[in-house]
Amino acid sequence: MLASGGSLLAQQNLGLGFCSSRIVKLSSFMLRPPSVAIADGHNHRLQHRLVSSSTPQSRFPGDISMLPDSFSQQEDDHERPADGLSPVAGGIVALGKFDALHTGHRELAIQASKIGTPYLLSFVGMAEFFGWEPRAPIVANCDRKRVLSSWASYCGNVIPREFQVEFSSVRHLTPQQFVEKLSKEYRVCGVVAGENYRFGYKAAGDASELQRLCDEYGLGAFIINSVMDKKQDARHINSSNLKERGQVSSTRVRHALAVGDMQYVSELLGRRHRLFLVVKDWKELISAGSKYRISAPKSCLLNLPPKEGFYESCSLFFGDEENPVTCRIFIDTTQIHLELDQNDLCDYHNSQDFQPLGIEFGDLTFDSI
Repeated sequence: MLASGGSLLAQQNLGLGFCSSRIVKLSSFMLRPPSVAIADGHNHRLQHRLVSSSTPQSRFPGDISMLPDSFSQQEDDHERPADGLSPVAGGIVALGKFDALHTGHRELAIQASKIGTPYLLSFVGMAEFFGWEPRAPIVANCDRKRVLSSWASYCGNVIPREFQVEFSSVRHLTPQQFVEKLSKEYRVCGVVAGENYRFGYKAAGDASELQRLCDEYGLGAFIINSVMDKKQDARHINSSNLKERGQVSSTRVRHALAVGDMQYVSELLGRRHRLFLVVKDWKELISAGSKYRISAPKSCLLNLPPKEGFYESCSLFFGDEENPVTCRIFIDTTQIHLELDQNDLCDYHNSQDFQPLGIEFGDLTFDSI
């Protein structure tokens, strides 16, 4: 996998340098927009910077069986506009995996937005290519647009867009061929990546190589320092991995969900975790006095749930509505149970069957079963 948020890649080689991300250096940073010179229609020569929490420096190189997510956002990220240009032409692409859309990923988008139009470039089809067992995504596909929209306030009121590339089409590219593809086929103006970013077949290229090649092809290369996990709690992370230094990562999000630490999950994501499910049969509702209880198998879930247990003070979102109602959640080994007031549910289930329900977890740690 491509590294995200300034991550140091794991030893496992996945072809085009798509390795698990590891961040190794604490930093708070700000990227100052450089001056831009426009040449040859789309080539913008941008100043190359490595930005840290101290004096800015410039470098000038020569899981669970899940319901298939049919409620995915329908983006045209794989299609070309009518004029034949790439959808990311003229933009600044942040390079990463972007599976969790956590705070490290957000920082990449922020820096890209300070330079130009921000895009998140990631690769799809890796699990199928390598024959990996499918696992539940952290963010439901139908929820990604909402999360990216919430980043607009950090990105100059611009919503970053995603651009996805089939992994099989780029796996064997050398570092130079990859940058050439960015320049000549995708026609981007620049890239943003982490300081420990590696790319190209067998992870042959590093951040310095990215800068050198981008300079050669007239692209700006903006390298940012790692975004670290302030908690830096490695108790549930593989301690044998010497490249684990407390970075914000999708691995940490998954481990925090696995232990039910929802406050920690919120800190890593920069928002509360929202779980989606589709209730197929409202006849399964159980009425108990003034309360409704919904029970659904975990196969109805569209993304990764937290650990089994009780969760108080959760919020339930109906479809695209953003007026949640308070609910209580109980998760066991096979099902998820929601309890809420009857009045909050009676109008919804009569008209919106098969619309996804969103459950947003509060910051309270779970109560064990």
